[in-house]
Amino acid sequence: MTVRIYVRASTKDQDATRALADLVAFSTSYDDNHVEYVEHFSGTKLDRPLLAKLLKDAEQGDILLVESVDRLSRLSQDDFAILKQRIKDKGLRLVVADLPTTHTVNNGMTGEILTVINHMLIDLLATMAKLDNDKRRERIKQGLANSGYKPSGKKPNTTKHNRIRELDSQGNMTKEEIAKAVGVGVATVYRVLKPGS
Repeated sequence: MTVRIYVRASTKDQDATRALADLVAFSTSYDDNHVEYVEHFSGTKLDRPLLAKLLKDAEQGDILLVESVDRLSRLSQDDFAILKQRIKDKGLRLVVADLPTTHTVNNGMTGEILTVINHMLIDLLATMAKLDNDKRRERIKQGLANSGYKPSGKKPNTTKHNRIRELDSQGNMTKEEIAKAVGVGVATVYRVLKPGS
């Protein structure tokens, strides 16, 4: 068995390793064998490089140890259901340091009841983490609006757009070839060439 410790922060400015020493010490109550996965990536994204590596590396019976549910997920309910299924498919046991009911395994009826309770608590905490993130984003937007800030968005690159139109008017290149020649994605070519653009 391996204890797979996952710590995450959304940006490089934040200290993802803040709780790592405590989690390493905590992990020894399960096994001395542990692996650390330290990631700077948004919890609102399902596909995160180091979380994917952790799931790839994991074996049946390993423990996935996190400080709190929000370090694992700020996902929508649908995406969190996918993540939970991936964890289950790998045979990982999720232990949340700040959720004591996940710390022990009881067999029999008590164990089954505790498992159901843990699933409900984890789902509730994941939903709360998502709502907290949504509210924070809304407060930031409101604060910016109240300050008079108006985001201007990304300005179109008129030079590239004109080059796309020029190459398309020649009629001898596919949309993919135009994208490659101009150094943009194919979606940009279609968007620029869309009638009314």
